[in-house]
Amino acid sequence: MTASPPAVLLVAAPSLFRQGLLGLLRQRWPQLLLTLTADATQVAALVARRPFGALVLDGGSLPGPVLPRLLAQVRQVRPAQRLLVLADARPAAPLAGHAGPGPPLVLPRHVLPQALAAALAPWLADEAAPPATTRPARAPAVATAFSPRELEVLRLVVDDYCNQEIAGHLYLSVRTVESHRRALLQKSGARTLVGLVAWALRAGMVA
Repeated sequence: MTASPPAVLLVAAPSLFRQGLLGLLRQRWPQLLLTLTADATQVAALVARRPFGALVLDGGSLPGPVLPRLLAQVRQVRPAQRLLVLADARPAAPLAGHAGPGPPLVLPRHVLPQALAAALAPWLADEAAPPATTRPARAPAVATAFSPRELEVLRLVVDDYCNQEIAGHLYLSVRTVESHRRALLQKSGARTLVGLVAWALRAGMVA
């Protein structure tokens, strides 16, 4: 009997952060079946329809009151569903008292890629995923050293800030921000901003 590939439901708003997270998951588990939604109202119905090896929630993209309510809905329709919440630096207090057969696993939103993969690996292995050693992940390109300012710009790019927002946050001109972004692409070897975010997550540049 052929084993089914692992399945993950990813709940996150469309952003460069989500694209980078997708790139990380697909690199680590090439046969992964991914279901995406940015609509929290769809999650309970999706989980009721089928079990997922992991439900990954980008808590940083959901309004505060939505997350505890969403977790309660998921537990109601599928009590044993495995939940991983990517939260901001300080996880929302209601998560700590969340009822269910084991609280959701909460990790920092910009957790190191190795830590995120390690957290998901046991769950996805239970879904009969092929061992990671059968297809080694491509090592991240070795980048030329970034300047401190370039690293600041990189972190804001990963957080989905536009050029104008980055300029205002760092007190730079938009032209200077554009120059830093070109340098980041060149030094990382990425061809697009999505590729840059995926590379930054794999390399742990935004921890």
